[in-house]
Amino acid sequence: MLSFISIFCKTPYIIISLMLHPMHLSVTEIEMDAEERRLEIMMRVFMDDLEVTLREEFKNPELDIENPKGLNVDQMMIDYLKAHFKIVLDGKPQTTLYLGHEQEGQAFIFYIEVSKVKKWKTIQVMNDIIMKTYHDQSNLVHVTVNETVKSLRLTRSAPMDKLTFED
Repeated sequence: MLSFISIFCKTPYIIISLMLHPMHLSVTEIEMDAEERRLEIMMRVFMDDLEVTLREEFKNPELDIENPKGLNVDQMMIDYLKAHFKIVLDGKPQTTLYLGHEQEGQAFIFYIEVSKVKKWKTIQVMNDIIMKTYHDQSNLVHVTVNETVKSLRLTRSAPMDKLTFED
């Protein structure tokens, strides 16, 4: 499974072959940009899973995520991610800034940033997106600091975990 996940992360067009994907999965990549003092975050989420979740969240069973009426995807995701995706550095909650999204095959890629990041050793990530809808949802999180990559698998029973990076 890990080799599949590695391919999924590096080859976005694999998503097309998974249109009827049997598992519920998101992949989030967090990279520390020390020079700019920020965390750069990309989150890949299958559109069909997100659509079902947002229908429930906004109590709108007719919601079409590709052609929404009323709120657009960005407007929906700002509040949704604020409630379901959080980052804590060395015990201090961080403010995330939603930058936007793009569609890639059958997935959305959401861009998020944490700015004015001071030096840190421990990152705690809470990511429970889609978990209310799909009990088997796994949210993979890859964190890169100085070319060192560490990963988390967050699930409904453990939607939050932390990683430690030493100098």
